[in-house]
Amino acid sequence: MAADNTALLVMDMQNSIVSRFVQQEQQLEPFQQAIAVAREHGIQVIYIHVGFRDGYPEVHPSNKMFGGVAARGGNADPEQIKIHDAIAPQEGEAVVMKKRFSAFTGSDLEVILRSNRIEHLVLSGIATSGVVLSTLREASDKDYVLTVLSDACIDADPEVHRVLTEKVFPVQAEVVTVKEWAKSLH
Repeated sequence: MAADNTALLVMDMQNSIVSRFVQQEQQLEPFQQAIAVAREHGIQVIYIHVGFRDGYPEVHPSNKMFGGVAARGGNADPEQIKIHDAIAPQEGEAVVMKKRFSAFTGSDLEVILRSNRIEHLVLSGIATSGVVLSTLREASDKDYVLTVLSDACIDADPEVHRVLTEKVFPVQAEVVTVKEWAKSLH
């Protein structure tokens, strides 16, 4: 894997999502390790989070998942869309705001990737059945080479996570642990 054409996507690791899915700080260790490995090997780290403009003009009330965001005050508190401190971006690392599940939807992610000649995406995030699945599918259709870090993905349903990482994702991506990925870079 060439570091100069690879990016690690750290997706939906914002405070509002981490607080719902992570019960113990140890659950963030695989993400911290993946970020450290990427930085050590000169691999770009790109953070993705979901957010909306004031007044939520991007949210249609019929959207089953996002329709209630305005009523719940989805970005009323900027602290809620901030990347969790345990895995915070360093100066110069891109932070991309998206509008739906896929990291590509409503964002400038593809412009950043193409501008930096990124061809290989390494995916991590919350939730396996949300942002990871949606981003993997779209990235595959866009002909990116894909790796999923199975232990740096979290889902509310462990069985859904298992089925996706063991049966669905391997059709379009290499699925490895952070430790296996790190070893492959040496």
